[in-house]
Amino acid sequence: MHILHPDGTRLGATIMRAHSDNWVVIGGATAVPHAYYKRLAQWLAEHHNVNVLTFDYRGIGASKDKSLRRMDAGFRDWASDLECAIEHAADRGPTVVIGHSFGGHAFGMTEAHKRTLGLYTFATGVGYHGYMPKGEAARVWFLWNVVAPPLVAWKGYLPFSKVGMGEDLPLGVYSDWKKWCSTPNYFFDDSEAEFRSNFSNVTAPVVSVNSTDDAWAPPRSARAFISHYPNHEVISVSPREIGAKKIGHMAYVRPSCKPLWVNAGRWIDARIASVSETG
Repeated sequence: MHILHPDGTRLGATIMRAHSDNWVVIGGATAVPHAYYKRLAQWLAEHHNVNVLTFDYRGIGASKDKSLRRMDAGFRDWASDLECAIEHAADRGPTVVIGHSFGGHAFGMTEAHKRTLGLYTFATGVGYHGYMPKGEAARVWFLWNVVAPPLVAWKGYLPFSKVGMGEDLPLGVYSDWKKWCSTPNYFFDDSEAEFRSNFSNVTAPVVSVNSTDDAWAPPRSARAFISHYPNHEVISVSPREIGAKKIGHMAYVRPSCKPLWVNAGRWIDARIASVSETG
């Protein structure tokens, strides 16, 4: 299926249906297609009786309808895609957002948070290499400054798939990502990021779960970002705590990390119950 963005963009999406009016929207990570979240979405629908909407940001996965060479979408456009998905769900019932990495950024970049019951996000942090372990920091610096520039000059977009790091990315996303990852406070250091003031207006609760072995968004990185949400909590976990061999940046939403799903599900239930109690 597709949901239609107000600007006419068709966003590829999937809904896992439940016998309920309650909704969860999953805002995914950069370069990760929405099919990656299928098992989490199915589990939430089956075990917590919520309709779960997953979708692809424009230019990737099922939302790629033209050559990336002719697309200049940036992270602002992707945030508006999450906003569109939230509006689709919130028009139909109480809505909670689950984020993964960029999804936790996008939640505060528009006004859509006002229509939600809150955000529970995994692996969201500042992309600055200075928060990363030394080895990963060196690899990330090398990616941005040595590997990516000639690839982008050649293709007109970031052919991320060529280096085995996910979906290819529009030029604007690449440009935003590289720019914001160069400073310790990410886009909060960018005077041209006009949406920064939105974050102080987010009243919905925000919970961020970050693993100690997540090289891209360790707990220190999470605190640097999530602190901009007024009503926030950062939960640090280790693979050993949940009986997993590894979490890293990507495994939070894999079945090997199901204890993390259980905690998220309980939080979702509590948020939805809060509406019933006040209603």
